[in-house]
Amino acid sequence: MSITTERKQEVIKQFARKKGDTGSPQVQIAILTERINNLTGHFKDHKKDIHSRRGLLKMVNSRRRLLDYLKVKEEESYLKIIKDLGIRK
Repeated sequence: MSITTERKQEVIKQFARKKGDTGSPQVQIAILTERINNLTGHFKDHKKDIHSRRGLLKMVNSRRRLLDYLKVKEEESYLKIIKDLGIRK
């Protein structure tokens, strides 16, 4: 369900704005998207896992708030990240 350290480092390297950047909205959105995709696959096998579903909803809402923030502050960055991650058509 959780992402591996190697995969997390790849995501950080891909979406970081500068070297050592782990806290920018772009990186946080990318990591949350990776975790959401992993949990979505988990629910295909475990349909009655209600506790994990609550965590998934919290992650989706957190990502939504970060995307809304990014849309207001840096719209071109917002458009780039939703295109790269394949979210919000």
